[in-house]
Amino acid sequence: MIEVNGLTRTYGGFTAVDDVSFTCEPGSVTGFLGPNGAGKTTTMRIMVGLTPATSGTVTIGGHAYRDLPNPGRRVGVLLDASAQHAGRTGREILTLGARTMGLPSSRVDEMLAMVSLSETEAKRRLRNYSLGMKQRLGIAHALLGDPEVLILDEPANGLDPAGIRWMRDLLKGYARRGGTVLLSSHLLHEVELIADEMILIGHGRIVARGDKQALLARGAGEGRASSIVSALDQDALAGALHQAGYAATPEGSGFRVAASTADVGRLALEHLVVLTELRNGASGLEDLFLELTSDTQRETAPALDTNGAAA
Repeated sequence: MIEVNGLTRTYGGFTAVDDVSFTCEPGSVTGFLGPNGAGKTTTMRIMVGLTPATSGTVTIGGHAYRDLPNPGRRVGVLLDASAQHAGRTGREILTLGARTMGLPSSRVDEMLAMVSLSETEAKRRLRNYSLGMKQRLGIAHALLGDPEVLILDEPANGLDPAGIRWMRDLLKGYARRGGTVLLSSHLLHEVELIADEMILIGHGRIVARGDKQALLARGAGEGRASSIVSALDQDALAGALHQAGYAATPEGSGFRVAASTADVGRLALEHLVVLTELRNGASGLEDLFLELTSDTQRETAPALDTNGAAA
């Protein structure tokens, strides 16, 4: 278990992490989400003793990281896949880790096989690794000591689609066996698929937390169902919706309706309207994320002149 209580980190007049508190439970994957500069990496660095906290505490299994004997056997960490000696081979990096933790050399072979790094790749120096290979090696190093807790910063960065699915299955299996996983990521769809709990952070403060259903319910508002619907006969659909008293506004090729998909489908059946599209119109995790962290986003759509150039 990871317990974070009142964590704050300031640099002069700048507050990178501002009174952050949360818990990561065993047997679960917690997604830590936020824009660049939101405070995710700083929080993770404090957790593992790389950055001192200005105030607040972090405990892992009831102990501060610095007090853990042989911490690699308790906590697996991946904050920067390139933070190894570039002149060492992948095998050498894992071998040094195994010796430091008092593990048999056979563990190195197990980890290389687990992350699908071949013997040829294991003999290659880190400077010649692709980003995806570095990530695989970093995950192998984090899991080397068979720890109870994993703290991973952007572990999917650089992985191809097959690699992302592999990592997703790996972490879900780890959690099913009772492990605690905290991972940050900008790949919101992947977090939706893997995370049991999600924490959204902006400007160093937590702006929302909960499971996917709870967060999306918060974004939609209590009881505010929404559907996107279109039909072969749009006039007949509009008439049926109006007759039933549902608020409908044009969107795309159809309408956005303030009703559930079940209610809209039932209404269409009653009026024998053939639908060509019917889906949930509630905001997704990405929309909620952008809404809650809107004041921290760098990107805005530039206005264009009549020639298509930025105004």
